[in-house]
Amino acid sequence: MEKEEAEKQAGLAEGDVAPDFAMRDKDGKTIKLSELRGKKSVVVYFYPKDFTPGCTMEATEFSRDYKKFKDAGIEIVGVSPDDEESHQKFRDKMGMPYPLVADTENEVSKKYGVYGLKSFMGREYMGVNRSTFLVDKSGKIVKIYRKVKPAGHSQEVLQALRG
Repeated sequence: MEKEEAEKQAGLAEGDVAPDFAMRDKDGKTIKLSELRGKKSVVVYFYPKDFTPGCTMEATEFSRDYKKFKDAGIEIVGVSPDDEESHQKFRDKMGMPYPLVADTENEVSKKYGVYGLKSFMGREYMGVNRSTFLVDKSGKIVKIYRKVKPAGHSQEVLQALRG
């Protein structure tokens, strides 16, 4: 059932309206993706777990480049299955200025089609596949990055948005 649902949701394509979700900013205020429509473009990036090497690298780069995104009128949102407490610790340690979504039930990941079968050292399991969605001001997905490599990804996204 889960696999079928993930495959059905994987049909999300560039040009589709980005599925809505709620997030908390660094001050604990809840905002919805739909509330940013008409105001900002958004980088929605999905990552497997707080404090792991790849996720830490990705968070470091997005944090480092955050001012460049903000100056261009773009918000960044990170999404992972970690809970709010883990996100707060990760945000504090990494100095992350952007919101994180605690997707503990993988509802947002499934809506975006990024929750699915993974394998690590010969073991298969269900989890979040590192992916990024660029959402324009109108709420439409303009670019999808699947199987993201953390190193250099923030710069790659910034170039695409400027391009």
